[in-house]
Amino acid sequence: YGRMEPEARQLVESLHSAESVCCMAIAGAGTRAIGWVLGVAGASRTVLDIQVPYAPSAMIEYVGFEPEQFVSESAALDLARAAYRRAVRLRGDSGAPAVGLSCSATIATDRTKRGDHRCHVVAYDAAGWLSLSLTLTKGLRSRDEEDAVVSALVLNALAESFGVDGRLNAGLADGEEVLRGGQRFDDALEALSAGHIGHVVVSADGSLSADGAVSGALLAGSFNPLHRGHTRLAEAAAEMLGAPVTYELSMSNVDKPDLELGEVRRRLAQFDGRASAVVTRVPVFYRKAELFPGAVFVIGFDTMTRLIDPKYYGGDAGAMLSALSELRESGCRFLVAGREEAGAFRTLDEVSPPPGFEAMFTPIPESAFREDVSSTELRERGDA
Repeated sequence: YGRMEPEARQLVESLHSAESVCCMAIAGAGTRAIGWVLGVAGASRTVLDIQVPYAPSAMIEYVGFEPEQFVSESAALDLARAAYRRAVRLRGDSGAPAVGLSCSATIATDRTKRGDHRCHVVAYDAAGWLSLSLTLTKGLRSRDEEDAVVSALVLNALAESFGVDGRLNAGLADGEEVLRGGQRFDDALEALSAGHIGHVVVSADGSLSADGAVSGALLAGSFNPLHRGHTRLAEAAAEMLGAPVTYELSMSNVDKPDLELGEVRRRLAQFDGRASAVVTRVPVFYRKAELFPGAVFVIGFDTMTRLIDPKYYGGDAGAMLSALSELRESGCRFLVAGREEAGAFRTLDEVSPPPGFEAMFTPIPESAFREDVSSTELRERGDA
């Protein structure tokens, strides 16, 4: 990669001293930045993963679909989003701020190109994203020189997302201009509402953690209102598991409109000083498993019956089995509480999971939990 200039070394040293960690996906140009970042001691504190999805098939595999245009701001955003999600997975429980950094570029090669030489660099973090786009003057530089310009933008975008001072001079020619784009969110709940992040952990003190680590079990519900049935069920499940239980509220519901952000905040206020919660945008359990692999989900008898009823999968038994298979492959399982219905206490013993899935479901004994109360009844009585 050639000799590193002092300015680049100093900036990389600052990156390695920051708290953030990153995954990088560099396609088409910007490879010198890889050498800069890895060539300074301390890279293991900063870099989780670097990939170069150079072929179109490699980019499709990285983002999970085929972009409309491979060299564009939208393609770079897709790459950066995928890199961010990878960084969230790879950082584990460290809680370090995660950044996904991408570059989508086309520069000088061994043949004449009809289109522009251009690059799009995106830094994606929990609070938003930044894009730096540049069209290079064709014929002015060699491929190596163009790569150096793009690499400077890569390092600058990473520094800005890390909150590090200092920027490299990209050496732009007359008429060249870096165009900035992007979006920032006021808080993690706003970012989640926009689909920018996957979930938000809300601590008992009200603090928010975007895509934060969740341990133990999850008790999903609408919590409208939160009542003793929820809290007693959480206590019983925690005692059975010997692990904490976190309440999970989804902004999206299969049968109802999405919750407005203000309503989400109102329902979360019920947990202040009492318990932690996590907010998602996924209403179905096999999608929750993608966010929380290995989780134990605490559910009631009514939810259990829907989970294994093809009617709730458009009448498609194959879709139901596929969803259960995804849950099993993710290492997820269920604790099932009984529920009073029409004067009878209904339990897991009354339903039969499909063959091969029985081990995923464990009953919570009636002796450990029974609360004949529901949110609907409380609202009808005006107690909500």
